[in-house]
Amino acid sequence: MRILHVLGKLDRGGVETWLVQVLRHIDRQKYQMDFLVHSTDPGAYDDEVRALGARIIPCSGYANPARYGLKFWQVLHEYGPYDCVHSHVHNYSGYVLMLAAMAGVPSRIAHSHTNTKSTEASAGPVRRVYLSLMQRMLKRYASMGIAISSLAGDSLMPGWKGDDRWHLRPYGIESAPFDVEVDRAGIRARLGIQPGAAVVGHVGRFVEVKNHRLILQIAEELSRLEPQVVFLLVGDGPLRPEIEAEISRRGMSERFILTGLRADIPAILKGAMDAFLFPSLYEGLGIALMEAQLAGLPCVVSDVVPPEAELVPGMVSWLSLSDSPKRWARSLHSLFTSGEAWSVSEEVRRTHSIETSVSQLAALYESDKRVESHGMICQSTQ
Repeated sequence: MRILHVLGKLDRGGVETWLVQVLRHIDRQKYQMDFLVHSTDPGAYDDEVRALGARIIPCSGYANPARYGLKFWQVLHEYGPYDCVHSHVHNYSGYVLMLAAMAGVPSRIAHSHTNTKSTEASAGPVRRVYLSLMQRMLKRYASMGIAISSLAGDSLMPGWKGDDRWHLRPYGIESAPFDVEVDRAGIRARLGIQPGAAVVGHVGRFVEVKNHRLILQIAEELSRLEPQVVFLLVGDGPLRPEIEAEISRRGMSERFILTGLRADIPAILKGAMDAFLFPSLYEGLGIALMEAQLAGLPCVVSDVVPPEAELVPGMVSWLSLSDSPKRWARSLHSLFTSGEAWSVSEEVRRTHSIETSVSQLAALYESDKRVESHGMICQSTQ
């Protein structure tokens, strides 16, 4: 089965990391995957994806639908034929899957990885027209839909739970890297963490949704309760220079360590951090939060993060974004003083493993083959 994944770029984000892990573990003789990306810039995973036998096909210009449509059909003609177009670009998936239907691709999957309901609630009239049009296209042209959480499904396709084409499938995670013993003292020393420091960690891109500004406010409050606290921020992104400048302005440079992009996140979670902070404005699921729990870290998290991301009841403390930074700080401080050790059971690890996720995805691909017998796909699936 030949599958074309459509996404922005193969960088180290939650969607991209999961897709690369799927590529590592799926039967690549049976399922041949290519990646159409909306950028000509290189991605962090490009080399590995190519080494695993997949092609990366640039198709930029999505802001111009007519030009993008021509490029998309050229890709299908040059690199296809494809049995499935699997789109990961949220609302724009409606247009992508319409193009795939018009080109005769039998299986067309819309995959919702995020929850944008709160931001879309204040959309202007032009944006509302666009969202309505994309939803109509999805209803007509998607042969299948996948949501990584209930909130992600609600965001992309209201009423999806009453449509048997849609399926709830949270991410799976490669758990093997979390089984490797780490040199905690060595990792901390290499990162510049002083002995005896209490380390609050965060993993995420420096973008608005990850809410780094609240992290800075929490840090100011927590430093009054825990004099040796250090905040370790893993990731990169467009807001990083702004956040670094704000850290300096607040006089907290000694409290923060920014690592940039890292390929050894499991080792850093296990070896360097004592607690995990995740105050996102919204999330589709929160794969970084799930990985933090696999590493045995107690977590303090905004209550807009989907509950499906909690692997162990009690391991995650949920707080409202309207709560004061002081309350967030007190919640973190209580984790340092409790001394409770956490772990994830083998059963939970197996349920949320990448192997289970790949098996579920392959089953969905096989079940969607039935659309091949429906004839030309411009026909409505409603």
